[in-house]
Parts: sequence; structure tokens; C-alpha cells
Amino acid sequence: MNTTSSYVEAIKNLSVSERILIVEEIWDSIVSTDSYPELSAAECVELNTRSSSYRVDMPGRTWDEIKTDFWRSK
Repeated sequence: MNTTSSYVEAIKNLSVSERILIVEEIWDSIVSTDSYPELSAAECVELNTRSSSYRVDMPGRTWDEIKTDFWRSK
């Protein structure tokens, strides 16, 4: 059994709250590195397609429109 497998097995024996704390620590360490996996060419195309579609289909609303809709719903 390799070291990673040993760690995983040890972690599985912890309580749920302890495992959640470990996951939070791992996530925080990933976020703090400001390093993200490279996207594949297909992922870049999909991201650009979705982004363009969003801008066309969901142009956004002004603050006045949002307030008006809110007050109308009351």
C-alpha cells in the first residue's frame, strides 16, 4: 500500500466533523496558491461558448428594474 492510500484509510477512520475540517484545510491550501489546472482546448471552447451565450441571453438588469420588480411583488 502506498503512502497516499495509507493516509486515505486513516482519514476514513476519523469522525465526519474531523474529515470535514481536513477537507476545508485542503481546500483553503488549494485556493491560497492561486494556481489552477490548465483547461483543455475543448474546455476553453465550451467556456467561451457559455460565456457568450450568457451575455446574449442574460444581458442583466439595472438597479431600478430590480427595485421596481421587487416592489411590484409585494
